[in-house]
Amino acid sequence: MSRLSAIRGMNDILPEATPRWQQLETTLRTLMQRYGYREIRLPVVEPTSLFKRAIGEVTDIVEKEMYCFEDRSGESITLRPEGTAGCVRACLEHGLTHNQSPKLWYAGPMFRYERPQKGRYRQFHQFGIETFGQAGADMDAELILMTARLWRELGISDAVTLELNSLGELEARAAFRQALVKYLEQFRTQLDDDSQRRLTTNPLRILDSKDVNTQAILKDAPKLADYLDDVSKAHFAQLCAHLDACGVSYRINPNLVRGLDYYNKTVFEWVTTALGAQGTVCAGGRYDGLVEQLGGQATPAVGCAMGLERLVLLLDALLPSTAERDADVFVIGLGEGSSVAATVLAEQLHNALPDARIVYNCGGGSVKSQFRKADKSGASVALVLGESEIASGTVAVKWLREQREQLTCTQAEAIGVVRDALLISAQ
Repeated sequence: MSRLSAIRGMNDILPEATPRWQQLETTLRTLMQRYGYREIRLPVVEPTSLFKRAIGEVTDIVEKEMYCFEDRSGESITLRPEGTAGCVRACLEHGLTHNQSPKLWYAGPMFRYERPQKGRYRQFHQFGIETFGQAGADMDAELILMTARLWRELGISDAVTLELNSLGELEARAAFRQALVKYLEQFRTQLDDDSQRRLTTNPLRILDSKDVNTQAILKDAPKLADYLDDVSKAHFAQLCAHLDACGVSYRINPNLVRGLDYYNKTVFEWVTTALGAQGTVCAGGRYDGLVEQLGGQATPAVGCAMGLERLVLLLDALLPSTAERDADVFVIGLGEGSSVAATVLAEQLHNALPDARIVYNCGGGSVKSQFRKADKSGASVALVLGESEIASGTVAVKWLREQREQLTCTQAEAIGVVRDALLISAQ
């Protein structure tokens, strides 16, 4: 029988890694609460038509990367490749944008069929933020300021840089696209293969090409900034003014575009050089036309998303990992009849100390093996119940991280001893 393994590009996150994930997720959730954002939980599968309408049929995601299936009724459904389209669908379906300006966040797995590489997997986890009903640049600024605060609270501010651009409105972008295509047609055979294909499908994505020769050709290409409408220019200037006033540094990158069709005006990315080629850790922008495009009333919107795998890699690269303790207190039962008494003591500790991590060594074992487990758990204190302790109603208290003499006390007294010990170890 062949050995079972996970599907390529869909990875397990093992217990040794989850503390870093939990730290990141807790920081994100807390930050959202402080800024007044509310969580929305979205389905993992959606109708394929949703993504074709929202993302654009000539994008890489729709053309090459989506996991699409027919269900038993013959409907085409897709594992979500991103969260914005589903979030807009949910807002429309449940009337969340009707006379409201919701500020939402979501987190969970996304799926794209592409070549797996470090920090970029076929199943990846994304944290997304979406806001609706606010057309001003102050809303764009709030998203960027929130993410800047996130980096500070995670301790990675020095490793990330903010890049900004404005895509303008549809008409301005169409005029720029026409000029860009006309220019690049002269160099068609010199462009990389992806850029040659995009020349007739999604030419703005050529600006983001990583090919050195293509980037050299683009140096003399028309600039999007020269085609921006006055409203977009004013919006972008206001955004920059907000960031300047709040002390957030940024670099204007005229070649910054997003891979999805629905963006307009502001686009931004937080990038790092600490992860090699996978340099974007957070990206987003404004998508004022998407709600109407999906059947709703015209509604301004702006959002961003970050890949959690990539952020975890960045945290691991920059910050020392701290060993996660499995227990604060380890209860050991020795000899015949100790199992019930040890279970009762562990439950009494859970009742009296609800925030403490109490582990009872189920299954027994020798004194040496149980103390080895207690030490490996990271516990500060071991409580030992042997036959003599059970007979006398006492418990032996052994300090695992301090040079202190073992003591024996009643089981009721042991709760106070443990409480005091944990207060000391927490200081």
